[in-house]
Amino acid sequence: MSTAPTKKLGGRTAIVGCGSRGQLFLRGVVDRIKNNPANKVVAFCDINKGRVGYYNRLLQELGQPPAAEYTFDAFTQMLTNEQVEVLVVTTVDATHDRYIIPALQRGIRVLTEKPMTTDIEKSKAILRAVRETGNRLTVTFNYRFNPVHEQVYKQLASGVIGKPISVHFEWLLDTVHGADYFRRWHRLKDKSGGLMVHKSGHHFDLVNWWLQSTPKRVFGMGRLGFYGQSNGQKSGWAKDYDRAMGSKEAEGDPFALHIDKDPVMKELYVDNEQWDGYQRDQNVFAPGITIEDDMSVLVQYKNGVTMTYHLTAYSPWEGYRVMFNGDKGRLELEVVETQFREIADAQTVGPGSIHGTQSTPNAGGAKISIHPLWKKPYEIPMKVDHAGHGGGDRRLLNSIFGAADGDTLEEDSTSNMAANEMDGAYALAVGLAANQSFGTGQQVDCEEMLAI
Repeated sequence: MSTAPTKKLGGRTAIVGCGSRGQLFLRGVVDRIKNNPANKVVAFCDINKGRVGYYNRLLQELGQPPAAEYTFDAFTQMLTNEQVEVLVVTTVDATHDRYIIPALQRGIRVLTEKPMTTDIEKSKAILRAVRETGNRLTVTFNYRFNPVHEQVYKQLASGVIGKPISVHFEWLLDTVHGADYFRRWHRLKDKSGGLMVHKSGHHFDLVNWWLQSTPKRVFGMGRLGFYGQSNGQKSGWAKDYDRAMGSKEAEGDPFALHIDKDPVMKELYVDNEQWDGYQRDQNVFAPGITIEDDMSVLVQYKNGVTMTYHLTAYSPWEGYRVMFNGDKGRLELEVVETQFREIADAQTVGPGSIHGTQSTPNAGGAKISIHPLWKKPYEIPMKVDHAGHGGGDRRLLNSIFGAADGDTLEEDSTSNMAANEMDGAYALAVGLAANQSFGTGQQVDCEEMLAI
């Protein structure tokens, strides 16, 4: 596995992509200014002028002076004019390369939201830019920093189950969080790469990291079996509207997102539709959805371990089960993020309700159990954090920017969790290979695919 940059990011920081995810990094920089006075948010850049303005209002609410505002067509001008030293990329996934590569070529330190990009040619272009410039890229794999996932890593590294032989990974997205990918731009494969690419930044990277290996061959099958117009008509869930806001039909739809009822989402998206026409509350049973909602994948790793993986995006509950089989025993991980959903949950549109923070209704727990051969099984004691991505967001930000005021920097614990462009490429390789296999029915060689 590769070695990521270890020097903390700091200095004159610009954020390109002013959607909901970029706010994590905006707050991440501001919360650390006291401990790192060199940090300063100097610019925002987005296609949507209204969302740029929203970010500036948020920045000022956090006690900082306003930043310069740019649109995408003035991106390179922004890098020069604002003397940008650190660039945070949180645009639509398919456009990451447009901003990563020019910044690397100018010697700017770049951190990108996962996935690194959405297709193999863009991935290769980023890897070439790194090789040609000698500048590294930080990829924000926050799931590595989740303390539960860290405990799995430690147990495997300790040899408690011996040499790993196989892995089974089942991921369940529920009808609030899972449905959300089918309301927004992620529903279009040319924008997001589908859930295989999107979740490569969580699951496939985790397995690469846990096993300290890289993918070799991938075979997969996937389809749109629940969402989309024809499936909704067959199941009876379909309602006849394009978007939820202003629709009578949507009032009785448990899958509808009533975005205008949440003040933050309304100000960020609804109030700024005039600039780009983007609608964040589309019907999940509308025509035109091009991503899958049910996917099965078989992966062989370079160290010989095999993985079976299944993702369901329409489950009654949300969480995941991962089982490692070794020559000395078995490790089982079960995480229940949301035990069940009620119709009222879908009407509460705040980020916590959708994406699993401490405010998620009916939150569950986590359990790691060890099953040695010829011995009694036992559980590993641990605390479960329901903050962003199981506590991973805070630890990731500390690792990248330094400790927040009043927080503790866990250098010894998190030193092996940081990720670079090769980690980004190998995680992405599984998702891209799975997508290719969905179409051809053939297995895909990941090493050949990544060759530059």
